[in-house]
Amino acid sequence: MLDDIKKTLWATADKLRANMDAAEYKHIVLGLIFVKYISDPFQTRRAELTHKFADTSDDYFLGEVDQAQLHAELEDRDYYREVNVFWVPEAARWETLRAQAKQADIGKRIDDALSLIETENPKLKGILDKRYARVQLPDGKLGELVDLVSQIGFGESTDTAKNHARDLLGQVYEYFLGQFASAEGKRGGQFYTPASIVNTLVSVLAPHHGQVYDPCCGSGGMFVQSEKFIEAHGGKLGDVSIYGQEANPTTWRLAAMNLAIRGIDFNLGKEPDDTFVRNQHPDLRADFVLANPPFNISDWWHGSLEGDPRWVYGTPPQGNANYAWLQHMLYHLKPTGRAGIVLANGSMSSSQNTEGDIRRAMVEADKVEVMIALPGQLFFNTQIPACLWFLVKEKRARQGEVLFIDARKLGSMISRVQCEFTVDVIERIAGTVAAWRDGGAEYADVAGYCRSVTLEEIAEHGHVLSRGGMSEPRR
Repeated sequence: MLDDIKKTLWATADKLRANMDAAEYKHIVLGLIFVKYISDPFQTRRAELTHKFADTSDDYFLGEVDQAQLHAELEDRDYYREVNVFWVPEAARWETLRAQAKQADIGKRIDDALSLIETENPKLKGILDKRYARVQLPDGKLGELVDLVSQIGFGESTDTAKNHARDLLGQVYEYFLGQFASAEGKRGGQFYTPASIVNTLVSVLAPHHGQVYDPCCGSGGMFVQSEKFIEAHGGKLGDVSIYGQEANPTTWRLAAMNLAIRGIDFNLGKEPDDTFVRNQHPDLRADFVLANPPFNISDWWHGSLEGDPRWVYGTPPQGNANYAWLQHMLYHLKPTGRAGIVLANGSMSSSQNTEGDIRRAMVEADKVEVMIALPGQLFFNTQIPACLWFLVKEKRARQGEVLFIDARKLGSMISRVQCEFTVDVIERIAGTVAAWRDGGAEYADVAGYCRSVTLEEIAEHGHVLSRGGMSEPRR
């Protein structure tokens, strides 16, 4: 049922965009969904208060009041903020915008509404993208889009219904992100990591508590999946603290909205910025760090990074940021912390400039825990084969060993050009890693799939981590 709703909404929204570039259109659609989410709980709370004010048995009972007094009470911000509902000014409420949807200046009215919402809710300052007055859509299409978003209901009053409504919106938002990423192709991968990769990272890391950090967070998918993991394993929203950074301003806003609509508290830094040059969380030491950075960035270096304390295992080459990301993530781990990162396969074997030396130093220091080789065609934006690195600050078990998993043949094609991991495959991989970490009889090497390899054997292979033979029994 929900899948049908999402597909129908997407098909209609996609039809309305006409010839507009998907990269631009996504901000229009997702921004409207966010405003609808902000407004619906406000209206629900308002209706609830109206009932309470008239109920003689309720602590909120007002007694005999005229309409002006009732209206003044209903406009008291404290009633909304005490239950963590965003205050929405009258001109910014969804029913107001919907009533104006057919007006020629609806774009400007939406921009004005967003400005009002930001003014009243400092937490949202700078998050909302005010571009509706400049939208290049055929006449009437923006109004039709407002009508379409109006069909999604987020304002139920019971706690269970509220959670369902929030989850519904979150799923619609996430589905649209994925569809826009697919529509944008290569560019889409800059803000969206395919769900099966995120799920694999999160399932292996198992972030059940503490601080979770993503230094290049895109639209926030790693955080959302971390919260889902926690709730699926008996935890609750708030068991983790979310920290992130994102350089692209529009993507930074997408992430903030993605987290806000799910009720997830977050700290994405005071502004979008470069993670290496202007680190927004310099003192953070996290329990879990996970990321899907752009592969093989060549223009990342800045002179101020010379001698940076993050380069514990060697200064990364100026022409490739892969080993800068690895060391940045290690630097931000607590002593008991774990990290997972998606990188191009070349990171496992490259010896260009200082990369081979850095990798050797990391392996010899026993910072590499698990290596997973991925199938091709997992990403929207590149066909470059990729891998997952899992790092630890301090190994408590399996010291002097690295687990290699060959998952290159475990993907399932979902279209002519893209594959994914099924839930069963993700559970198998996560279960294999968990059994290996436990160090008991539950784990055993499996030819062609997984093998625990000593640091001595890795050294014999020149500290190259990509050899297919690593997952084969040693002869």
